[in-house]
Amino acid sequence: MTIPEPAPEPHLPKLLDGRLKIRHLVLIDALSRQGSVIGAAAELHVTQPVATRSLRDIENVLGVELYTRGPRGIVPTIFGEAFTEHARAVLAQLNQAGRHVVELTNADRGTVVVGTHLAGSNVLLPQAIARIKSDHPLLTVIVREGAPSTLLTELEAGRVDMIVGRLTAPSTPAITRIPLYEESVEVFAGAGHPLATTPHLELADVGDHQWILPGVETSLRGELEKIFTRCGIPLPAQRVEATSYLTVRELLRETQMLAVLPSLIGRSDAHLTPLAVDLSAINHSVGLTVAADRPFSPSARALTASLRRVADEELR
Repeated sequence: MTIPEPAPEPHLPKLLDGRLKIRHLVLIDALSRQGSVIGAAAELHVTQPVATRSLRDIENVLGVELYTRGPRGIVPTIFGEAFTEHARAVLAQLNQAGRHVVELTNADRGTVVVGTHLAGSNVLLPQAIARIKSDHPLLTVIVREGAPSTLLTELEAGRVDMIVGRLTAPSTPAITRIPLYEESVEVFAGAGHPLATTPHLELADVGDHQWILPGVETSLRGELEKIFTRCGIPLPAQRVEATSYLTVRELLRETQMLAVLPSLIGRSDAHLTPLAVDLSAINHSVGLTVAADRPFSPSARALTASLRRVADEELR
């Protein structure tokens, strides 16, 4: 009986032999976000041939194809998705290392970068920043607004330290989500809207009005679509899609449109009024989204503590 030869050991790419550069990791991050070599090259201020050559160099080092090319750009392969995740983790650690060195010189002069979307941006985050600035006046807080998916990419790459906003998914091995308080949503209109004094409204009563709906990339949009379907009415045909609170606010003030907003945001604005439409089925946690395996800098720890205090003392 012939004994089969053992399978050869898989060839491991040598990533520490000097061929792989930090600029290669930066390129992979940009390619996966931009979805095209042209877009990544423009972002990194290099020519397209330079970006293409660098990508080819990375693929040669790894021995696999990271992206498939098509008429509309590039799409990560399973290898590309995996390597992008690792590249962002390395970049995040390097970003944090540089900032940590600065903060060790003077912790009160550190910087914390926080991403935010609608929920939490009106009360929780501003109050937490006000508190931390009173204790650490020279600490810099940078706030970046964006769609949840965009901010999550920024978090993975270490360009933001944490995200403050609605928690729409459970924690994962890579991402930790920390609830701080529960918040409801309501239908809002501008003050003086004809329906403002109506004591009880069904969703069907307002379905044919002009609406401002959150973007399709948000989980709130999906929940609203489910509620409309459950009530047996179509999604409003007369609609605007917007996620910017300033845009939504001005449209509500200047028109008779309707919009769904977190209660804390809508009720704190004297120019808006809640309508008596029952949306109690939509309730969510607001809190922090952070990288599970990345320790906080002193500045990030200070802001986290401030956010917790505000949530405990003001919002629960």
